[in-house]
Amino acid sequence: MTEVKIKVRVWDWTVRVGHWSLVGLVVAMVWTAREGHMVAHKWIGLALLTLLIYRLIWGVIGPKSARLLPLLPRPRAVLGYVRKLGQRPYVPALGHNPLGGLSVLALLGLLMFQVGSGLFAVDVDGMASGWFGRFVSFDAGRNIADLHGTSVRFLIAFILLHIVAITLYGILLRANLIGPMVTGDQKRTDVPEDYVPAQVPVVRFIIAVLIAAGAAWLVVSFGS
Repeated sequence: MTEVKIKVRVWDWTVRVGHWSLVGLVVAMVWTAREGHMVAHKWIGLALLTLLIYRLIWGVIGPKSARLLPLLPRPRAVLGYVRKLGQRPYVPALGHNPLGGLSVLALLGLLMFQVGSGLFAVDVDGMASGWFGRFVSFDAGRNIADLHGTSVRFLIAFILLHIVAITLYGILLRANLIGPMVTGDQKRTDVPEDYVPAQVPVVRFIIAVLIAAGAAWLVVSFGS
């Protein structure tokens, strides 16, 4: 008898929009830096910072699947998950699995370092600086700029590794990880009775947006 699969909402729309917006902003950030469009690069960095701040806030007050605290590494859970990878059929987790959770935290950390260092980076001629470049000495700003340029290589490498992992999940485990991040829904035959579908509480969403937008406004105000 064929088991009936039902759709379960695992990712709210703000997480999905934020995810794909991050992809676009990172691509734009790398391209503008390589082409020397530093004014655009500076504003894209601000947009990326705003989105990251929103995601961090949403990781505290958003729905369960968006929370970041449960993603903190727990060696026993990670090892248990790795052992189960060999079992068939593979049953995807509702939300992030332990390895996926580590990946999210690592990616957010790399992005925050990239954006944070960009705020204080100073160009070789001192003309193209980050929003807070004027608050540090030229030498300090140049050192930060070197770190900024080096760290983006780690970021790109990690993103490529992330893409490889998603591809292997699809090929080896027949797990579609991209679809749910587009539609928000995951098809499953088993759903815990206490599972609450991902939703967007309006008041919390407005709070997160206002804080993120306020942070961006402060950066522009102090950095202009």
